[in-house]
Amino acid sequence: MLKLSEMFKVLCFVAISSVSVAKATEIKQNAPEQYTVKKGDTLWQIAGMYLDQPWLWPKLWQKNPYIQNPHLIYPGDIIRLIKRPDGEIELELVRSEKRQVKLSPKTYKTIKVAEPIPALPWELLNSYIRKDMVIATGDYESLPYLLGDQEGAVRFATGDTVLGKHNSTGETQLKVIRARKEIFNHEGESLGLWVQHISSAEQTSANLDAGVLVELKDAKQEVKPGDRLLPATAAEAQSNLALNAATTQLGKIIASLHDHALLGKYDIAILDLGALDVEPGTVMGIYSQGPNIIDGDPIEYEEVEGLTNVSFIFNDQIQQPALKVGELVVFKVFDASSFGLITSSTKVIRSGSWVAKP
Repeated sequence: MLKLSEMFKVLCFVAISSVSVAKATEIKQNAPEQYTVKKGDTLWQIAGMYLDQPWLWPKLWQKNPYIQNPHLIYPGDIIRLIKRPDGEIELELVRSEKRQVKLSPKTYKTIKVAEPIPALPWELLNSYIRKDMVIATGDYESLPYLLGDQEGAVRFATGDTVLGKHNSTGETQLKVIRARKEIFNHEGESLGLWVQHISSAEQTSANLDAGVLVELKDAKQEVKPGDRLLPATAAEAQSNLALNAATTQLGKIIASLHDHALLGKYDIAILDLGALDVEPGTVMGIYSQGPNIIDGDPIEYEEVEGLTNVSFIFNDQIQQPALKVGELVVFKVFDASSFGLITSSTKVIRSGSWVAKP
């Protein structure tokens, strides 16, 4: 396997075409001259109507002093293509009149009457998948957990009141989580426990010697004794993200939140990049590299059905280039890992694919 530094050279010089920002932000030929933002639109979708590389959306607004945050676009806003005297094309954003109050002939005060459109199509995703997280094994084991109920049941559902261990955080709005499995990077190092959001819960009594009583709300599957309790606000995903392209970051897809071996558009990938590497809104390209080719007689691949072909010892190996097969946007970041929504794919994406600058 290539070292990371060597692999990065492959990604940079073979898989990624060098395109200047000026050229990359050229408006598409078929871009609409005017578009009215609608409820249900996403920032990624609208940016894709104007740009081949949607993450460069903020570049289009650099010369417009009236747009303070190009990531906050609201239903009813109108986007127009404007041709400047020097021939350059730029975008103009006309705020909906419903969001403006005229104070004087030249002064407007903007008021918020609606939520900005989201960066990504969250409505296509299971809301509980968005609430999954990765935490250190020790942190998970130290969390309070559910014990049982008055009926002696071993399965609980929405509306049940369950006794749990004392909650030291003092939070009354909680979520019930369960460890799905431990995740590892491709060097075999543990990155923590992938935990699933099972149910919401509300603490109804805290002054009990035996523990606390919690009422289960909106359970998506059966709740069990031993499931952990966590404050409801812990590791919530942001709906509105500031999109920024990755630069020198390099990592791998190590798993899928759907637990599929093969991934595609709108699947959620788990990356081996953590809080020191990426942030919510980081856009990354996905790259696939074929197996090494053994240049011998006969010509063979180094790996066949996951087993190494020993003939490579006596012949030259040819490393194949890494080719871009998709893009993803990081939306949730943990200490040593992160979640990314795959926004495009040109072929099937597999665990082990590289992620780098788009």
